[in-house]
Amino acid sequence: MPLTLISPAFPAGGKIPDRYTRDGQNVSPPLKWSGVPDGTKSLVLVVRDPDAPSGIFGHWAVFNIPPDAGGLAEAEDGKPGPSALRQGTNDFGNAYYDGPQPPAGHGVHHYHFLLAALDVPSLSVPGQAGVHQVWKQAQKHALEETELVGTYERPA
Repeated sequence: MPLTLISPAFPAGGKIPDRYTRDGQNVSPPLKWSGVPDGTKSLVLVVRDPDAPSGIFGHWAVFNIPPDAGGLAEAEDGKPGPSALRQGTNDFGNAYYDGPQPPAGHGVHHYHFLLAALDVPSLSVPGQAGVHQVWKQAQKHALEETELVGTYERPA
């Protein structure tokens, strides 16, 4: 069974609800995955917007996720404590989830939630590594990848 990623909050290719955007509550959407390949030692998840005027914009990077996690609950990134997620710095400059906020009137943006199963238990990235740096490092160790795309648009 291939690695798959879904969200109970929006269908593949569908509109991301306002709750998960910077126009709403700006909390991460619930995510579920299955089909994690044998030999997976950790998972990494990034969220990127390739439609941004300045190029690919990184919204979130979560790494060193245990292979048996099965998903992330809504607003999972905000939970403190020893099981807190390891996160990279997004292009807003924050080390947590920041949802969609495309320029008003710029059209529909496509948000790619990319999940990779890795052959290493942890990624060797600096503490302030950005979304793109985390994903680039993850690709060197990826056993399998999948993605979920959601859309969002701010009217003019």
